[in-house]
Amino acid sequence: MLTLGMIWDAQSALKGVARYTPLDKARNVEGEVYIKAENLQLTGAFKLRGAYNRIRTLSPEERGKSVIACSAGNHAQGIALSASSLGIRSVICMPSSAPLSKIEATKSYGAEVVLVPGVYDDAAAEAQRLARKKGYTFIHPFNDEYVIAGQGTIGIEILEQLPEVEQVVVPVGGGGLISGIAFVIKHLKPDCKVIGVQAEGAASMYESRIKGRPIELESVNTIADGIAVKRPGDLTFELCSKYVDEIVTVKDDEIASAILALMEGQKTVAEGAGAVSAAAVMFGKADRSKKTVCVVSGGNVDVTTLSRVITKGLSKAGRISAFTTKLADKPGSLLSLLNVIAEAGANIISINHSREDKQSDVSACIVSLALETRDPEHVREIENKLRSSGYELYEDKQRNWL
Repeated sequence: MLTLGMIWDAQSALKGVARYTPLDKARNVEGEVYIKAENLQLTGAFKLRGAYNRIRTLSPEERGKSVIACSAGNHAQGIALSASSLGIRSVICMPSSAPLSKIEATKSYGAEVVLVPGVYDDAAAEAQRLARKKGYTFIHPFNDEYVIAGQGTIGIEILEQLPEVEQVVVPVGGGGLISGIAFVIKHLKPDCKVIGVQAEGAASMYESRIKGRPIELESVNTIADGIAVKRPGDLTFELCSKYVDEIVTVKDDEIASAILALMEGQKTVAEGAGAVSAAAVMFGKADRSKKTVCVVSGGNVDVTTLSRVITKGLSKAGRISAFTTKLADKPGSLLSLLNVIAEAGANIISINHSREDKQSDVSACIVSLALETRDPEHVREIENKLRSSGYELYEDKQRNWL
């Protein structure tokens, strides 16, 4: 059974192993909001805490065999580094869809990586099969008391860094992180609210709370791959039911906006799973009147994914926009359109001019523009200016090349 003593022991064991991560005021998030930057943890995520705390408890016999784990990336790196530092061989089953950067980082910490078709839950099934077949010790990423105790050390740090905290907002995948933090917070400062956040496309804990029991989703789909878990653990569900005040969800475009806000305001990179806490506060899913700590749980985002996420975040914030309209196919038509755009104060990122289009007739052409804009109000001003100048605007999802 999880106890505060286990978490205090974990904190002692992690000294010199895991970083005591900073807690800083958020610069461009409304309200009195602070960021607990676990994305600056060794391996780039909080998972090192629970992984090391579990592996250090292995018996001499277990240490003589390999440990095996399943992960979309962050638990994998935590296990790999922890096992290597303790002289133990590790095997990690990862979903084949995991970002390449996380796969390569896991290998660099000394683990043998087995790629499994599907998502996290498929990797989990393969890891358990190999554990039974070869006698490896399976280290669960969240449904384990020692793993949860390791993650709970973040709660101790938050209370040390900001004793007057009124609300802690935490990402939720399988529930190990929030279980540990909520256990600490509710025992040491019970009046402090603990809010869990899931991606709308992977809301297994949210749905389980509604049903009153752990349920398994048919599928998950989100840019927050680190929390794309179909089913929460039985132990984590029990702890969340007892100690977590509320679970909320955020959309992928809200997550993208939070990643962008953290980059611009905090000068820090958060992966999708890490940014859901900030997204919840930014978009009013959590109480903005309280003194709040957002746990940014990780920063291991693939650079190619980051580029797409930034674009999505800019679009959500009205910082880039796209317009498609029809022009007369004659000299000067395009110049007239560009003059309207220039007068509206927008900067052109790209332009596509086509005579062959299903929406155009023989005397017309279709022009699509991607623009750099200031905010949603500026986008509306441009739309109104174009319409008042006689341009009809089209929405064609096939031209979504932002």
